[in-house]
Amino acid sequence: MNQLEKIQISDCTLLDAADHAELSFREKIELCRLIDKLGVSTIDLCGIRQKKIDRLLIKSICSAVKNAMIAVPVSLIEEESVQMTWEALREARSARLQVVAPVSSVQMEYLLHMKPAGLASSVEKTIRECKSLTDEVEFIAADATRSDPAFLRHILKTAADAGVTCITLCDTAGVMTPEETYDFVKALRLEVPELKDVVVGFFCSGALNLADACAYAAVRAGARALKATSCRGDSISLANIVRILSVKGSSEGVQTAVGVEQIRRITGQAEMICHSAGHKGVAFREQSGHETDLILSVHDSMDTVMHACETLGYDLSPEDQQKIWKVFSQTAEKKETVTLRELDAIIAAEAMQVPPAYHNIQYVINTGNQIGAMAHMKLMYHNQEIEGIASGDGAIDAAFNSIEQATGRHFELDDFQIQSVTEGREAMGQTIVRLRWEGKLYSGRGISTDIVGAGIMAYINAVNKIIYEEEET
Repeated sequence: MNQLEKIQISDCTLLDAADHAELSFREKIELCRLIDKLGVSTIDLCGIRQKKIDRLLIKSICSAVKNAMIAVPVSLIEEESVQMTWEALREARSARLQVVAPVSSVQMEYLLHMKPAGLASSVEKTIRECKSLTDEVEFIAADATRSDPAFLRHILKTAADAGVTCITLCDTAGVMTPEETYDFVKALRLEVPELKDVVVGFFCSGALNLADACAYAAVRAGARALKATSCRGDSISLANIVRILSVKGSSEGVQTAVGVEQIRRITGQAEMICHSAGHKGVAFREQSGHETDLILSVHDSMDTVMHACETLGYDLSPEDQQKIWKVFSQTAEKKETVTLRELDAIIAAEAMQVPPAYHNIQYVINTGNQIGAMAHMKLMYHNQEIEGIASGDGAIDAAFNSIEQATGRHFELDDFQIQSVTEGREAMGQTIVRLRWEGKLYSGRGISTDIVGAGIMAYINAVNKIIYEEEET
C-alpha cells in the first residue's frame, strides 16, 4: 500500500492583525497555545508593525508554543525588517520567515509602488537575505489568481530558484470556483517545473462561501499545504478542511497530522476567545482614536467589576478584591467611565502589595540606531547584590533580559502596556507588566518620565509579588 502524503496545515487566525486588533496580548498567546495542541504544522503571525510591542508578542508566543513552527512575514521595502523579524523569532522551536508579495499589477503598484521587474528583483533579494538566516523561507504570492500569467510564472520560478521551501498561491479575492482552482494550481505545477522542488501551498478568502471546497480542489491538483483559520469564517475553515481530508484524503493519497478527535473542542475554545474579545464585559463603545474597550461606570456592582478582573485573567484574594473595589469606586466617582486598561492599572498598583525582595535598582542601558541595545543591571536581593548584563531587541527588551540574568529566573511575559499619564515633553509615562508564573497572573506598575525606567520598575514590582508568594509558602 502506498504511503499517504502529508498535507501541511498552517493556522492563519492571527495573520490579519487589523481584523484581530481587539484581541489582547494575553488572548493572542492563549489562542496560539490552543492551536498548538491541534497538531498544525505552522502558526502564521502578522508582521512587525509596532516594533516594541510586536517583537515582545512574537517572543512570548515562541516561548508558549511547543510543537508548531512559527512563521512571520518580512517587509519587501524596509531594510531592517528581515534581521529584526528573525531576532524576534529565532528562539522558536521551529521558525520560518515569509516573503509576501502582491503579484497582480494593480496591487503591486498600489501597495508597493513597484513595476513587475522591480518586484521580482526585490523578492529575490529578500528571499536570499532570509535564506542567510534560516532554511525555512516561504514565498506567498498574494492575489495570484489576478496576476498576469507570464509574470506569475516568472516570479514563482524566481522564488524557487532563490531557495524557498514553500510557495503559497493566494486567491485573495476569493472569486474562483473549485473547478477553476483545480485548473489554476494544476496548470502552474505543469508550466513551472521548479515547483516540483518546493511545497506548493494554497489560500483563499471565502467571498463566495466556497473556500473549503476550493482548498480541497487545490489538494487534488497537487497542493500540499493549506492556510486555514480556527475561528472567523472568512477563509478556509480549519475544522472543515480537516474533516474533509479525514474522509476524502485517502482517495487522493493524502492525510493530515491535525487531530480530528479534538478539532471540534479546541476550535470551539478558539472561537470563544475570538468572540469574547469583541464582547468583553458589560458595555462596549467605540472611542475616537482608541480601540474598542470595556467601559465600567459608577453604577456597576462589585460583582461586575470582579468579573472584569477575571476577564483580565486575575485570581484576586478577598482582601485584594476589597482594595480594588474601593479604588475603583473612588475613580468612578471622579470620572464618568473606567476602561479595562484603567482597571488593569488599578490592579497593578493596589493588589498584593508586598515587601520588595528585589530593591535598590541601578541600571545602564546603551542603544542607538547603529548598535544593538545592551543593559547592565545591578540590584539587591534582600541583602545580596546581584547583577546581569544582556542584549535585546530595544532598550526595554534588553532591560528585561538583564533582570532575568541577574535573578536567574525566567518569567513568561503575558502583557506589556505603555500609557501616557501627563502631557508635554516631560510627560509621565506609566507601564503595566503582567507576568505569568505557574498558571497565575502577577502585574506590576511603574511610573516615570523615563519609559524604560517605568518598565523596569513595573517588571520588578511583578517579580517581587511572585517571590513573596514563593517565600511565604
